[in-house]
Amino acid sequence: MTVQDYLDWASAQSDAPRTELINGQIVAMAAERAVHSEVKLAAVNVLDAAIQRAGISCYEMTDGPTVRIDDHTAYAPDALVYCGDMVDPDSIIVSNPVIVVEVLSPTSRHTDTSAKLIGYFTLPSVYHYLIIDPDVRTVKHHSRAANGTISERTLTTEELDLDPPGIKVLASDLFGRSRRTK
Repeated sequence: MTVQDYLDWASAQSDAPRTELINGQIVAMAAERAVHSEVKLAAVNVLDAAIQRAGISCYEMTDGPTVRIDDHTAYAPDALVYCGDMVDPDSIIVSNPVIVVEVLSPTSRHTDTSAKLIGYFTLPSVYHYLIIDPDVRTVKHHSRAANGTISERTLTTEELDLDPPGIKVLASDLFGRSRRTK
């Protein structure tokens, strides 16, 4: 199945489960733990506040919109930030994310840290990929430098400088009220 076939299928569903398209196959996403939902909401709120503080023309979104990776793969990140004109309200795809966020879960850990890491950085617009682990309260910040080099930092409380688009957030704020530790 192509991404366009998938988008057409998704648009025609009256009560579709949460899915992604991986290598042409529709893959249902597992139900979320409460902590996953809480951290996802915190990430969106923190990114929104940072965008407002910076006064830039960027927008944050929670899961739902699709990010097309290639002709046969499209992911639904837990949160993202894109800049420029607002997407059409009826769109189910965001074509130019600058920041992509995934919250780890027991079922998504491998894909989020491997295939999605590679896939998101095939998109020229992506400069930051944040992988939030709510169980150990860490954020892996993968960032693309101007020369194309991808680097990784693991943070717990430190400030993340997300430029572009020119915002800063504290890693610890991305966990919201979550008190989970292991």
